[in-house]
Amino acid sequence: MADESHPQNPPLLRRLLSKRRTWVCLFVLVYALLLSLSWNLLKSILSWYNSITYSSTSYGWPALYASAMFGAVFGVLSMAAALAVAIPATVVTWITVLVLLAFCGKPRRALVQEGRSITADIVGFVIRIVIREGNIVAATCAVIGYFVLIGRSEDVDD
Repeated sequence: MADESHPQNPPLLRRLLSKRRTWVCLFVLVYALLLSLSWNLLKSILSWYNSITYSSTSYGWPALYASAMFGAVFGVLSMAAALAVAIPATVVTWITVLVLLAFCGKPRRALVQEGRSITADIVGFVIRIVIREGNIVAATCAVIGYFVLIGRSEDVDD
């Protein structure tokens, strides 16, 4: 006799979320949304800069502010892209370390305790690297953006 508490067909949402395709589609959708929002933010920063440049005589400050905003947007985008690569690699590393510890004969309690500390170490290490790389990209884009905006201002003034 079949157990009525566990239906043969799980709910639709559970079946969908158990598929790799669903997670890939959600991942692509989130990144497409992030790129769209970033693109709109970049366009609004540029239109703000153009309106300030044409209406005022302040030479360097609007360019400095706009380039800092460009750097921040590109820094966040680079951190999101780095996380897209780092998360699967981190999970594989974490699983490998735990499996190796299990094969070495660690008791379950010790494995759980070491697994927690290893997880904290790996996550902290990944976050530090992602933030450092994002800051490098943000600073580079801000400097390049500043010189491009100043060059555009000089071209418009001529």
